[in-house]
Amino acid sequence: MDITAWVQRLRRFATGRTIRALAVVVVATGGAWLGIMLGGTVRANVGPVEVGMSAEPSWTGETVVDAHPLGTLLFDTHDAPVGLRITLQNINTARAGMLLEDPKFADQIPALLEKELLEGVKTLILRAVLCGLAGALLTSLIVFHRPGPALAGLLSAAVLIAGTGAAVALTFRPNSVVEPKYTGLLAGAPSLVGDAESIVTRFESYRAQLAKLVNNVSQLYDAVSALPVYDSDPESIRVLHVSDIHLSPIAWNLMHSVTKQFKVDVIVDTGDLTDHGTGPEDRFVQEIGSFDVPYVFVKGNHDSKATQRAVSKQKNAVVLDDSVKKVAGLRIYGLADPRFTPDKSVSVDSDPESLAALGRAHATRLGQVFKPVDLVAVHDPSIAREFSGTVPMILSGHTHERSTELLPSGTRILVQGSTGGAGLRALEHDEPTPVAASVLYFDRKTHRLRAWDDITLGGLGEQSVQIERHVETDPGRTISPGPATAPSPTGSADGTMTP
Repeated sequence: MDITAWVQRLRRFATGRTIRALAVVVVATGGAWLGIMLGGTVRANVGPVEVGMSAEPSWTGETVVDAHPLGTLLFDTHDAPVGLRITLQNINTARAGMLLEDPKFADQIPALLEKELLEGVKTLILRAVLCGLAGALLTSLIVFHRPGPALAGLLSAAVLIAGTGAAVALTFRPNSVVEPKYTGLLAGAPSLVGDAESIVTRFESYRAQLAKLVNNVSQLYDAVSALPVYDSDPESIRVLHVSDIHLSPIAWNLMHSVTKQFKVDVIVDTGDLTDHGTGPEDRFVQEIGSFDVPYVFVKGNHDSKATQRAVSKQKNAVVLDDSVKKVAGLRIYGLADPRFTPDKSVSVDSDPESLAALGRAHATRLGQVFKPVDLVAVHDPSIAREFSGTVPMILSGHTHERSTELLPSGTRILVQGSTGGAGLRALEHDEPTPVAASVLYFDRKTHRLRAWDDITLGGLGEQSVQIERHVETDPGRTISPGPATAPSPTGSADGTMTP
């Protein structure tokens, strides 16, 4: 037999072995996951809460706390193809009363919760490994009917489980506990997400945050008919940022709920409250007077001067147009959008460079005429970026797409989505525009942003929401003049639509 025949025979042999080996790995992997899903659930007591813990397949790796019917909390804890789901199943009322009411247990709660949670996770890991190996072995035996492939499948599962465990350990992010993503009922959000006092602290106090979470859940289950009040933190100023309401009554419903639930101190509206700025639309702005907190407004390109005057007539309204006002302890500068696009008889200059030049001129004026401010509010991000280096925080809207970026100067800009779901414009697209707003937490002493919650509705109704928390990593950073464009922004600040 010549060399060519030997090579072909060797290739057929190698190909056949490769296919068989892949089949063994695939069957073992499926069997391991099946075993984990069927038998890998454990029950544990964490403080006063009885929880179920289970491992489940996950492309990104995450930890989900399911507090049905109140909602779920998602933590981006690791990067591995396995997730941890913790389901709150029951409340031990006797133990809850002892932990929550007896002062001698108060200092022990964080350590106790950490210990019991860790014990539950260890038990889950051991059970998941055993069930996974057993599932891989049994499945391989059933499919291949021979001990050799079954043992190979067992070995493959062991390697897979060990590799997954190593990936979890290497990518584990314990500080993710302070940045949860909440999905569920708006009324339950503040109690599950936690209060501002725990938001602005660093991760050194994560055990106290965990205790607060469990305590909140205990109180919620113990008194469903009277949800606990979202306690106001005296060390934070809470700002509700809204934009681009576009005559949508959905926005008022959301804003009233969030203002009440999150104990908001001031609302900042960065424009496009109306669609055409006409007289009949002035009735819409009267809802502003129903809020019990100041309502700061800067005109957008869909708001007319008449709209601006109608807003200023509301008892709690603060209209800013190249002016500064101290509101709720913060010095806020606002600049109205120079355009009024619904008026087709007047040419509108929306050239980005022209808008940027306008922003630069007013930024220079801000530094020369006014005392230092804590917050700038404008409508268009093209104008907003030119205030980089003059203020720690800038709020804008216009794009109907939420984004945030930390500029090289140290200034952070938050571009809000549409709090009105783009109004009637939502009907122009296959998917409804999300209803968006954010609650920002400023330190009462330094007036610096410490954290913010991005609130998103799917565009229909106000009961189910998603809340994603973000913590400012360096709230006390130095703000200095610099370029207005960041090399690697988080999110897109330029919307693809024409609002």
